[in-house]
Amino acid sequence: MRPTLRLLPLPLCIACALATPPAVAQSGDKPPDYSLCPVVDAVPAFADAQPPVGDPDAREAQPTDIAGDMLDGIDGETLNYSGNVTLRRGDQFLGADNLTYDSEAGTYVADGSIRYQDSAMRLEAERLEGDQNDDTHRVDNVRYQLTQRRGNGGADRVEIKGDQGSFHGSTYSTCPPDERLWELRAGRIDIDNEKGMGVARNATLRVGKVPVLYIPWFPFPTDDRRRTGLLYPTVSLSGRNGFDWRQPIYLNLAPNFDMTLEPRLMTKRGFLLGTEFRYLTDSGAGEFDIELFPSDKLAEDGRQREIELGIPEENRRKDDRGSLRFRGHENLGDQWQARADLNWISDPRYLEDMSSNVGSFSSYQLLSSAGVFGRGRNWEAGLMADHWQLSDYTLRDFHLPYNRLPRLYGRWEEPFQPWLVAGVDAELVRFEHTDSATRPGGSRLDLMPYISFPLEGASWFVKPTFAWRYTGYALDQDMADSIALGNGSPTADTSPSRSLPVTTVDAGLFFDRQASWGGESYLQTLEPRIFYLKSPYRDQSDLPLFDTQPLTFSYGQLFRDNRYSGADRQADADQLTLALSTRLINEEDGREKLFASIGQIRYFDDSRVTVPGEVPLDRSKSAWIADASYAINDRWSVSATYQWDPKFRREDLASIRTRYLIGDDGVVNFSYRNRRDLLQQVDFSFLYPLTPAWSLVGRYYYSLQDHQLLEAIAGVQWDSCCLAVRLVGRRYLRNRLGELNDAIQLEIELKGLGSAGPDTERRLRRAILGYYRDDLYLVPPLQVQDGDDRDANTPLPDPIP
Repeated sequence: MRPTLRLLPLPLCIACALATPPAVAQSGDKPPDYSLCPVVDAVPAFADAQPPVGDPDAREAQPTDIAGDMLDGIDGETLNYSGNVTLRRGDQFLGADNLTYDSEAGTYVADGSIRYQDSAMRLEAERLEGDQNDDTHRVDNVRYQLTQRRGNGGADRVEIKGDQGSFHGSTYSTCPPDERLWELRAGRIDIDNEKGMGVARNATLRVGKVPVLYIPWFPFPTDDRRRTGLLYPTVSLSGRNGFDWRQPIYLNLAPNFDMTLEPRLMTKRGFLLGTEFRYLTDSGAGEFDIELFPSDKLAEDGRQREIELGIPEENRRKDDRGSLRFRGHENLGDQWQARADLNWISDPRYLEDMSSNVGSFSSYQLLSSAGVFGRGRNWEAGLMADHWQLSDYTLRDFHLPYNRLPRLYGRWEEPFQPWLVAGVDAELVRFEHTDSATRPGGSRLDLMPYISFPLEGASWFVKPTFAWRYTGYALDQDMADSIALGNGSPTADTSPSRSLPVTTVDAGLFFDRQASWGGESYLQTLEPRIFYLKSPYRDQSDLPLFDTQPLTFSYGQLFRDNRYSGADRQADADQLTLALSTRLINEEDGREKLFASIGQIRYFDDSRVTVPGEVPLDRSKSAWIADASYAINDRWSVSATYQWDPKFRREDLASIRTRYLIGDDGVVNFSYRNRRDLLQQVDFSFLYPLTPAWSLVGRYYYSLQDHQLLEAIAGVQWDSCCLAVRLVGRRYLRNRLGELNDAIQLEIELKGLGSAGPDTERRLRRAILGYYRDDLYLVPPLQVQDGDDRDANTPLPDPIP
């Protein structure tokens, strides 16, 4: 017999309440790894339950079907179901041995093998009773398993009245019941689902059988609503900071903005207050990050050392320190957007003192920029300004790039016919320098209209382009005088200019054929390409150098119309590039087995345009440059770059990179890079699994040219279903003076709850490519944005003598 009744309430709030920490704290974006967990859950799936599918929001509109082996009683009074009693509604299932329902009083009692299941959890209990008229319910001896996210536990007793509930003797863990490596216990948890809040009393965190944390009173959210409260603290210990405690405090100020306060106590340095304020509008968003660090003891204790090193006073640590960053955007219609990324630090040592990244020493400048940017189908434009601040105490402001206050740029390109395209690149900039006394500024207008004739077919293309480049200046008098003095000229020109044509022809062919290799079928391509560049000589010695420098020679440089970044120099050229590429593509899965390319520039005339310190190019040939990558198999790949200068019979660049994947998680990386007179480095890193639970990690990053260790890492990590421990020792370069830091870091991660100790996982992901296997397939971000062509490969200037 199947009458239709309202399903007896076993609400999902049970899962929310028993799983006290609903917002799982994890390092970075990597999800918890539960691959070592048992296949069978703490509460296995019920054989007599329907698949938990359906929309939970649609439950109230669906009927409840009740079935059992026997039914007795009087309809409208008391009904007794016995033997395999089941109730089903949508994704919900309730099973019991016996069910008694008094429809007149609105009371019910279910006992014997209570089983409940929906799309988010499974639950077993000993007894269930309640009063539907008063909306009060009680469940005894509960065991549960979360299914949407891992977690299980139980409670001695659950009492529910409407939207409120009390849970007595509750537990939560992501560990299997028979291997409780950690468990959260609470004497009592009170839940208010209307407010979305819960309060745990007498909560204890146990690692193994040892209680490691006791909290007498702990409020927490039970849903995704934002609310004011404490977030997970971060605790660490280091030789520089001492005992380090960070306690984030979240403030829910309004639906569209909030704030996080982060007081931080460092016993060896003092008290720091961090603030993060976020806002959201209909057309934009923004974030302020502020740190205030009054009376940093590190400044006082290290003052004498700074004096002994000869650090200029303006580069020393300030007594009162701090930083500010704002990132935001605002949409101004469909095609325009205002963006800002503003940064400020109190002194050039602040970033180094607040960071332990090996790469921090290489960032000697801090950029702030703001502007309005637009883009359409055939155009883009922007009005922006940027400013540089020194963030390396071993340098002076003189080494900073010029500020652009402001910069107006635009690009337009319109196809008039399939074979006719016209366009123009334009830029107007005002350059000013932080050290204006020694590096005066000026303004620059750069215009480059062009017309091209793209012709192409299925296996070929030809694209001739004709451009005219005009660059004019309005220089400060000091800048003009400095240039005249350097040139030995008796008069200074405050408005020099340059104008010349630039002609290019880019052409290529595509050939392909079927090929077999090792018993597999491949598509092999052959792609010859030529690129001709013609640009006459113009004397540019009277032009300043605001943002221009030679670009690093690479394969992409073979096909550029200027070997300089910026507009202060346009290289004279009469040259032809010859290049050839080939690929082997697996026809079964589309993967590239082999890629190889080689190219060289043939200079038909001497190049006379140079910048200070640059050797002029004569009528000869450039270095041969070759790139190749080869997938030996699914696990082992090798790639290399090589540059050979036939004129001097010398190697300009040699680089090799190889990667080997071990099992499902392990990886070994090795790279060697040697660029003549600039750098010679080796980098070896690995994640080597010894067993499914134990693995070794390491890195050795060394500069052969400077005989300088850049970073060394050695560590061991242990992983289980619900607990991970990482012990890592690091020795890393702090700055370009060769100062090294040592650190031993221990992180204990309770999966599904949080972690204690420094974030070693994020650091290992940075140091070991493939530490998280999905990182191997990430595409690196572009280094040039917002129409900016500044060279990202600029060598660092020499430090203060």
